[in-house]
Amino acid sequence: MKKKLYTISLVFMGVVLLQFTNCNNPKTKIHPLTKSWEIAVPNQEIPEGLSSLSAKQCGACHTKHYEEWKLSTHAHAWTDLQFQAELKKESSPFMCINCHIPLQNQQEYIVEGLIDGDIYKPVKKPNPHFDQNLQQEGINCASCHVRNNAVIGTKGSTNAPHKTVKDADFLSEKLCISCHNANAVITPTLACSFETGDEWKSGPYFGKKNCISCHMESVDREIVPGFGVKPSHYHYFAGSGIPKLSTVETKILNGLAVYPSKLERFYSKMDTINYTLKVINEFAGHRLPTGDPERFFNSKFTIKNENDSVLLSKTERIGEHWEWYPEAKKMADNNLDPMEERKFTFSYHALEKGRLKLSVVITKHRLNKESADYNGLDENYPLFITVFDEEYIIDVK
Repeated sequence: MKKKLYTISLVFMGVVLLQFTNCNNPKTKIHPLTKSWEIAVPNQEIPEGLSSLSAKQCGACHTKHYEEWKLSTHAHAWTDLQFQAELKKESSPFMCINCHIPLQNQQEYIVEGLIDGDIYKPVKKPNPHFDQNLQQEGINCASCHVRNNAVIGTKGSTNAPHKTVKDADFLSEKLCISCHNANAVITPTLACSFETGDEWKSGPYFGKKNCISCHMESVDREIVPGFGVKPSHYHYFAGSGIPKLSTVETKILNGLAVYPSKLERFYSKMDTINYTLKVINEFAGHRLPTGDPERFFNSKFTIKNENDSVLLSKTERIGEHWEWYPEAKKMADNNLDPMEERKFTFSYHALEKGRLKLSVVITKHRLNKESADYNGLDENYPLFITVFDEEYIIDVK
């Protein structure tokens, strides 16, 4: 055991010495962190009256909020298998974790600067306040509600067992956009393209509705059981609805409105069967899809005969196309702007008599199967959800 500890100590001393040598090399220049996504929320002290920054402790009193948070993708921001696969890549820089575990308390190292400004050469030191259990909670209650030894709320409270500060401006959409608008070319082959905040600012709902209006709906309820009904917000952070694990349920807030055309039940042989599907970004204040550029919608039309053989199939895609190598660049983009509509038409020429089945399915995807396989994600990792599914019976006489 002593020999093992001695070996670990030598390795640690070697790392420290190497960093010291690099930092004190006259030819080496340490660049400070200047971009918002390069910097974690500084280590936070536990507010008086609490014993932990964990969401689980918050849930002891704020039971509804905690149960809702557990169904959110925020709760799985760190444990997400896709994110963990990305982290293991050599091209993954240190700052990616700052949105997935925002608190410095959740991070094993403190980054103090960049050697010669190189994002792949961070100057790191061990974080004495690192809490591995807290890390597993991803974006938890404290990520948004704890600063400067106090719990921040929108209303304030004199009855709380912990210090509470009222600051509705801090808990506004500004906080959401600090992560949901990370847009930068990090390296030639690495781009962060999350533009939801900019999309909202340039859209029709700016100044009328914000992130909280839609994704944290207002509700009157007991914030703590037994202390009376007060104005509150749901904490599902309803979004794509695609869960991070097959065993986890999430809430969907579907911005896409779907208007299918009507079909006659009976057609004559040699008739052309026409079907139109109209989709509108009717409810979202940003583009659809938004966020990760790998997200997309598929609208699939399939017509089968009575033997269940496919006679004709067609898929329409809404989303971005990127080329990642040798340089990251967007090749195409047909995302829907707020209130934009698009029509897809499916036609089939009936050559035979008999019964036909037309299925129309719209799916919302996190990423495609090829990318999932590349990242080593198995069938237990949900890639999509179904947002519209209709089947029509057609008799051709």
